[in-house]
Amino acid sequence: VQLQASGGGLVQPGGSLRLSCTASGFTLDYYTVGWFRRAPGKEREFVAATNGNGGSTYYADSVKGRFTISRNNAKNTLYLQMDSLKSEDTAVYYCAAALGVGLRVGEYEYDYWGQGTQVTVSS
Repeated sequence: VQLQASGGGLVQPGGSLRLSCTASGFTLDYYTVGWFRRAPGKEREFVAATNGNGGSTYYADSVKGRFTISRNNAKNTLYLQMDSLKSEDTAVYYCAAALGVGLRVGEYEYDYWGQGTQVTVSS
């Protein structure tokens, strides 16, 4: 059972990145999936989540209107499209999966975690 995150990198303020996270060893169809991040010197925080069929989404206020979470169950993959990036978005981003259909915002509610991918927003 594994989640593999990718797509991080260095981007200028105002730029965009798309993170991907592919599951192996289990099927994401029955899982709520989410993204979290940990900035330097800070606790890990919730970013976004979507339910099993992608019909419902929830975002942290800090990213609402700039980030979009989506999923492709046929590819067993979730995504985080990040637009209008700011320096304060610099962090290690983690994908996670929680068994069940309800949206989750607490990291303790998630069962599986990816290894993290670094996003750095800097000029």
